[in-house]
Amino acid sequence: MKIGFVSAILDGWTFEEVIDTAHAQGFQCVELACWPKGAGERRYAGVTHIDVDALDSSRLIDIKDRCNDQGVAISALGFYPNPLQADLDARQGAIDHLHKLIDASAALDVNLVTTFIGRDQRLSVEDNLDLVKKVWPSILAHAESAGVRVGIENCPMLFGPDQWPGGQNLFTSPSLWRRIFDLLNSDALGINFDPSHFVWQTMDYIAPIYDFKDRLFHVHIKDIHLDRRRLDQVGLLAYPLDFMTPKLPGLGDVDWGGFISALNDVAYDGPVCIEVEDRAYESSRQRILDSLALSKRYIDQFII
Repeated sequence: MKIGFVSAILDGWTFEEVIDTAHAQGFQCVELACWPKGAGERRYAGVTHIDVDALDSSRLIDIKDRCNDQGVAISALGFYPNPLQADLDARQGAIDHLHKLIDASAALDVNLVTTFIGRDQRLSVEDNLDLVKKVWPSILAHAESAGVRVGIENCPMLFGPDQWPGGQNLFTSPSLWRRIFDLLNSDALGINFDPSHFVWQTMDYIAPIYDFKDRLFHVHIKDIHLDRRRLDQVGLLAYPLDFMTPKLPGLGDVDWGGFISALNDVAYDGPVCIEVEDRAYESSRQRILDSLALSKRYIDQFII
């Protein structure tokens, strides 16, 4: 396994600063946020460390050289929009940018894009599966032709009033993963697995590693503290942030020893990227750097 981090926490930093930070802290890879310029509609979105709209041959060489010089790989190009949203113009904008990321990932020899399936939050699961069948085949055909894989994160995107009632990402459970894989029937489609989203849904986050070992393309390392006392008051139908809090690895409820042991069991040797969303570590640039160092120090005990 190759330990890295998700660059979205370094909003406002340049690509060069991100890679230099990874090198200085001993990370092997980085998942680079690649949103369209000025497209930040929520926290941790709209971060652009590679502007694929300005990715000419000279910039490609600069990026590859910087990574090679610092010994830091790009694990994936990350962009997490809602490609199934009801707003057709915004939907098409997300799809168009995913196509650009696929081309950029191939040109950079990364060959992996990380994203969401999306969801029209006002429609049923069945209606959204129909949308998946309508929207995603062309994206995956493009990915297949470019030799690029697409890893879908399992975050429900169901945190506040603007994302209710259904959330903005359908790829939330093993049952739905199977239905989507069956619908799309593409070897280019896989999972960017974040166990923290199964913790707050009170789901088993170990069994899917064994059940979907051939579909594991990328892994996020983020922890969650589930406040059981608060959950007893508001229930699972409340806004999730009413009863859970994102944490650095080791400060929440994920059994990282058991999780990484299972990854070892299935011979997963891909990226494991720390995703910092712990607000206790976001007050300053130094505090963010500390969060990456602390997270890596904790995870290093399981990965050599």
